[in-house]
Amino acid sequence: MARRPRRNHTSAFKSKVALAAIRGEQTLGDLARQYDVHPNQIKQWRDQLLEGAVGVFDQPGKAVKEDPQVDVKTLHAKIGELTLENDFLEGALTKAGLLSAKND
Repeated sequence: MARRPRRNHTSAFKSKVALAAIRGEQTLGDLARQYDVHPNQIKQWRDQLLEGAVGVFDQPGKAVKEDPQVDVKTLHAKIGELTLENDFLEGALTKAGLLSAKND
C-alpha cells in the first residue's frame, strides 16, 4: 500500500471541517469520507477550535495573546551581575597583559 504524500490544509479548510464536526449533523466517519481526512485529525481540529473559542469573548478589542509582564528588578539584577563579571574579566586580562588599559 503506497503512502499518500503529506498534505497541508489551510486554516479555512480546517475551520470548515471543525465547524461541521461541532454541528454534529454527521458522524466523524462521514465527515472523514466527505473531506478525505482521517477522523482523528477532524477530532483534533474540533478540539483546537473549542479550546480557542474561549479567548474570543475574553477582552473585546484586544489581542488574545498578551505580552508577558517584564520584571524590571530581575533585569536590573542581571545587568549588574553581567557588568560585575565584565569588569572582573577586563581587570584580569589587563593584569595578564592580554588587554591594553581601556583599549587605548
